[in-house]
Amino acid sequence: MSKTGSSTPKPSDRKLSEVARHVVYPKGIVTSVWPRVVAQCAAMGVSFDQWQHGVGTLALGKLKNGKYAATVGGVVLSIPRQVGKTFLVGMMIIALCVLFPNMTVLWTAHRTRTSTMTFKTMQGMVQRKKIRVHLAPDRNDGIRKGNGEQEIRFKNGSVIMFGARENGFGRGFDSVDVEVFDEAQILTEKALDDMVPAANASKQKTAALLFFMGTPPRPVDNGEEFTNRRAKALAVKPLDEVVGVGGKAVYVEFSADDGADPDDHEQWAKANPSFPSRTPVESMERMREQLTDEDSFRREALGIWDAAGTPEVIDAASWARVSDPASMAVERLTLAIDVEPGRSVASVSLAGKRADGLWHVELDEQKRGIDWVGPWVKSRAERNRLHAVVVDEMSGLVETKNGKHYLAGTDRKVLVTLAAAEGRDMAIACGWFFDGVMEATPKLRHTDQPQLNVALSVARKRPLAGAWAWNRKDPEADITPVVSSTLALWGAMKDDVVRPSRRVVSDRTAVVL
Repeated sequence: MSKTGSSTPKPSDRKLSEVARHVVYPKGIVTSVWPRVVAQCAAMGVSFDQWQHGVGTLALGKLKNGKYAATVGGVVLSIPRQVGKTFLVGMMIIALCVLFPNMTVLWTAHRTRTSTMTFKTMQGMVQRKKIRVHLAPDRNDGIRKGNGEQEIRFKNGSVIMFGARENGFGRGFDSVDVEVFDEAQILTEKALDDMVPAANASKQKTAALLFFMGTPPRPVDNGEEFTNRRAKALAVKPLDEVVGVGGKAVYVEFSADDGADPDDHEQWAKANPSFPSRTPVESMERMREQLTDEDSFRREALGIWDAAGTPEVIDAASWARVSDPASMAVERLTLAIDVEPGRSVASVSLAGKRADGLWHVELDEQKRGIDWVGPWVKSRAERNRLHAVVVDEMSGLVETKNGKHYLAGTDRKVLVTLAAAEGRDMAIACGWFFDGVMEATPKLRHTDQPQLNVALSVARKRPLAGAWAWNRKDPEADITPVVSSTLALWGAMKDDVVRPSRRVVSDRTAVVL
């Protein structure tokens, strides 16, 4: 096992297929804009390593019709830190702006800090003597530095604008030709909704081009979009082959081996094609020292993805440990409802306290559509003394009359304890559910229902209110059983609730669900 990296070939000598773990590109590429970019960069005093030529050739590859081969799927780069992605993509963008007049580029990061740092880096790049002659001859020398207006303008009308998605940057633009999504491991569907339509009106003959660049997502990152793009790309080739042809996107991934020793310099070279010539040993050692969490170093410095992209929040073994087919709640009975975003399916779950003091959750019912929910919950409330009925206001199943909340279509008063579905309550509910399963002495039990087990296996995390909430592994995943169970448990554990109205039909207070 090498710790020196001394035998590593120079980065400039290694082809893309020799340094990347995965390379996938669309069929039908017949030519590329990359040679023109290379010539323009050479005139500006910039050259590239061999592997960078590979990335550029594919990213700017064109079909017979003259349009970018990746105009639909985009260019996706899973790339560790310290590799030089900003230099590579940045110089590509600068050259394109010089070559093609009136090109509009949006460069966006998730955080303001990252966006500002990238702007400063790009600012330094364009101020090279042979590049700055192409900048707009205005009083700012083509560079605007004001907050919210960070731009690099060229004398031919092209412009690169920088901003943070967390601040809403990208909404309202049109006729955008290139969009760069930096920090793509934190990329929400809303951000894409805001920005992608702007590229539909590109006036370039090649059509628009989208770049997605990031490191493997952390469990708390909203990494579903980035993860899905990787999964689509890797589905077109065997995982034991480096290069694959198919799909609509260019996908390039640099990463060390899954079980890599984080101190092995040969693994550093596998992950980082710029190591050790352009990325010095001390830069990697600095990350190793400062990223004290080994998983963080594996993702950030070595580019290693978790086994299934984003890992399960609660693993199967831990969930099985708290299984009890005979489990039953006898007090603080609480129902909760969750509706799939497309409203195609809904789940009602039950939670409560067992006779031994442990907490209990189970899926009560799951059906397609939502029309059945009101009558179902109403019938349960009429037959049981319920502690609470929990309804998320985003479900569309809540009606407010005289300041009180009712289940839509019924006269049953409910507790809208998730009145701020994107806030603190949901995060707390998920934390309580997680702790109930994962603590050294678990306090939660379930009845080992297949629907709930499957929902948990496809449930992931999304950041929320400084913590996290449930998210779907992919758009087709149904997690309503686990979300409704989480909300039911939250309602059962709370003391400050307004109990739902009910009509007493007998003296029974036991569970008859």
